[in-house]
Amino acid sequence: MDTDWFAGFTLHRVKTQGADAQVRVGGRADAPALVLLHGFPQTHAMWHRVARALAPHFRLVLPDLRGYGDSDVSHPPGPPDHRHHSKRAMAQDVVDVVDALGIGRFYLCGHDRGGRVAHRLAVDHPARVRRLCVIDIAPTLDMYARTDMAFARAYYHWFHLIQPAPLPELMIGGNAKAYLHTKLGGWGSSAAAEGAAPLPHIEPQALADYERCFCRTENIHSACEDYRASAGIDLEHDRESRARGERIACDTLVLWGARGVVQKFFDPLALWQAQCAARVSGQALPAGHFIPEELPGDTAEALRAFMRDDTDTP
Repeated sequence: MDTDWFAGFTLHRVKTQGADAQVRVGGRADAPALVLLHGFPQTHAMWHRVARALAPHFRLVLPDLRGYGDSDVSHPPGPPDHRHHSKRAMAQDVVDVVDALGIGRFYLCGHDRGGRVAHRLAVDHPARVRRLCVIDIAPTLDMYARTDMAFARAYYHWFHLIQPAPLPELMIGGNAKAYLHTKLGGWGSSAAAEGAAPLPHIEPQALADYERCFCRTENIHSACEDYRASAGIDLEHDRESRARGERIACDTLVLWGARGVVQKFFDPLALWQAQCAARVSGQALPAGHFIPEELPGDTAEALRAFMRDDTDTP
């Protein structure tokens, strides 16, 4: 990645309880903190254009999730329940990162897998999250519970990646770059919808970062472990939270793509309202799944307006 691409941002390495995390920090040092979590199959680079727009308003914290990008998993290959890649463990990484940066309460936004980490973080650490935004997801438990043939076809990777190792790892590793490009161009993205040049919504520097990181053998394995955890131990954690009546305690914004898959099968706003004890608002944006890269200006403005409407003191 060009060294001046994230001008004004600094890279940090943070030892968490289960990972060696890379995090990029920038924006206004005296402003409230906003943590942005990326999704599959990406890195924190997906937030570049959004971060440029938000830098005058927030102290921005952009980690690579455990096992993605340049964040390494410090554990050896995990136990059969894949707990090292549970959303609870990944959320703890984020808490450890902000603790190391001296941040108390913070705003939080997650796209795709990052949204699932953000959901678990908000439930497990309610005192830390001022406001939450989730982008183009519905709650994991509801999505699995309502799966039918049409959804399974659209989200086939949910069922491919959870197969026992090393089958999906070997299949993806046969041509990891082609697999990566296929995923980045799908889910209603501008490339798929408009027949445009390949991946027009992704900046070249970001694509280079995705290719550099995702195509590593260890990162492919971590991505599979992430999905295996979501189909097992994460569902156990979600069921336990619901049985105890634990819900998201802060105001929550839900954004989803009008051309994406999620809104074709689910009602994201209603499903998140059921999981929140506070106010939930949201809207569909004219994009596919990769909203922050397809509509960076709209994404940044939605986050700025929602987060800065908070009347709490920093």
